[in-house]
Amino acid sequence: MEELAEEAGITVRTLRFYRERKLIPPPRREGRIAWYDEHHLARLRTITGLLERGHTLTAIAELTDAFEHGRDVGELLGLTGEPTEETPVRLTPEELADYFEGEVTPENLQAALDLGYIGTDGDEIVHISRRLLEVSAQLVREGVPLAAVMTAGRRVREHADALAELFLTTVHEYKADADMDKLRPLAKAVVEAELSMAMDRRIAADRAGDKG
Repeated sequence: MEELAEEAGITVRTLRFYRERKLIPPPRREGRIAWYDEHHLARLRTITGLLERGHTLTAIAELTDAFEHGRDVGELLGLTGEPTEETPVRLTPEELADYFEGEVTPENLQAALDLGYIGTDGDEIVHISRRLLEVSAQLVREGVPLAAVMTAGRRVREHADALAELFLTTVHEYKADADMDKLRPLAKAVVEAELSMAMDRRIAADRAGDKG
């Protein structure tokens, strides 16, 4: 315990307090000897980093519980399939907190876990898509609450699933042996063009409403 506290830059008293609050897992025991490892050290450094970013110990305990009961990255990829075009991103909890300053709450974290945006790999967090991570962070910086981003993301997921099903059904109706990897860019082009025109229409309608 003394060695772990020294490595983490905290006092033994603080370490005992964290153990009592269940902020770190119990050590591995061999008789009367308690063994701590790099996992415990990483957890302590995470706690210190989150405290420095303004999180309370209660909030950290809730975040830790969400991490431990969330999907690990293996399960996440098993559910979503290995992404073919998206680039996963590995983050520490502190780095995630920096992306969404003040918005990384247990509720938002659970929503991200439920959506399959993130999974855990030991003491790291894996976001399934760098593009989604960057866009979500930019929306938060523009003033949109992360909870609202998550709600919108869930609705977008539903529409995206329906669009993918529509495209696949249409193509397979006329070409059963179609190579969907080759046709994927066509589907993306149609969706991007229609979304662009839809945004033009909505923006024009909003501006016309403002003038009225």
